[in-house]
Amino acid sequence: MGEGKILVVDDEEKMRNVIRVFLMKEGYEIQEACNGREALEKVSCDRFDLILLDVMMPEIDGWTVCRKIRDDFSIPIILMTARGEEYDKLFGFELGADDYITKPFSLKEMMARVKAVMRRSKESNERNHKMIKLGALEIKTLSKQVFIDKAEITLTPKEYELLYFLGRNAEIVYSREQLLNRVWGYDFIGDARTVDTHIKQLREKLGNHKKYIQTVWGTGYKFMIGE
Repeated sequence: MGEGKILVVDDEEKMRNVIRVFLMKEGYEIQEACNGREALEKVSCDRFDLILLDVMMPEIDGWTVCRKIRDDFSIPIILMTARGEEYDKLFGFELGADDYITKPFSLKEMMARVKAVMRRSKESNERNHKMIKLGALEIKTLSKQVFIDKAEITLTPKEYELLYFLGRNAEIVYSREQLLNRVWGYDFIGDARTVDTHIKQLREKLGNHKKYIQTVWGTGYKFMIGE
């Protein structure tokens, strides 16, 4: 059985009801929002362990809601949409989404994704609390803060996990597929280019120290200082 509070955001009442009933049977506490504005209000005044967020909504779409939530919170987000184009998926990951599910989907598939994302979030929260120092880079694992030359930089949850993993395994080369498995999880259904997108974003945020993340042509990526 599951445990935790999930916010279901969808403008279709029937869809919200189906998801709510199913997740409550699995032991989760559920709250609902029928539009993006209501979702942002609920997130600002309550604590959630995961958000199931529909993309195509009136007033404020799911893309905007995802971006606004990521500005202030690290709550895991699974996007739901009838649009399954690759561009939409990559755009969602760029905004900070943790996973993406295309409608229509089976409730069992949704449940598997919910459990996988929540498990990864919990494991990330339970990592040791020491400060990790890698050259000019400092990572506070308890607060998930990252500093470059003492100045804090803002990362999405997945950017943080990717940087943390590469940093803790410095000098080891990982292929895109290995990074997908180790950072996103073996049950993640996605394209290896998702890794490239996150690497690009990380390098931009590392600024003058972007060379810490090196490309090993024909193989993958590694974290390296002083080379």
